[in-house]
Amino acid sequence: MQVGPSPSGDGPVPSSRRGPSDRPLTERQVDALDRASRGQTHKQIARGLGIDVKSVGKLMTEVFRKLGAQNMPHAVWLACGAGILQPGRRHGDHAGFAAHRYRGEEPCDACWEGERAYRRERRAARKTNAA
Repeated sequence: MQVGPSPSGDGPVPSSRRGPSDRPLTERQVDALDRASRGQTHKQIARGLGIDVKSVGKLMTEVFRKLGAQNMPHAVWLACGAGILQPGRRHGDHAGFAAHRYRGEEPCDACWEGERAYRRERRAARKTNAA
């Protein structure tokens, strides 16, 4: 599969999460790549996914292989160009939760957690204002 500009020059070739290996990235791989694209370290990614730091390294190596990337910035660039990552798409907070709902999707676990935190914060603020 080609990643990058299409032969006609119309822009990136859509991939539906497939890389040059023609194997789709798993949800966990996309989540880890998304976290990395937001500047998280391997340690932060491991904590967020509930896995060991060495496992994050192995996960990223597989992502690089599937995308044909040389390093993390290259993987993020290829994933954005192929439509795997959506620049500016928020996750893990109230806005991400609302965006999922707006698109008619079931919110991901990170967005549910963010929404719960947002609701707890709002309840606490209402109690403080009422007192």
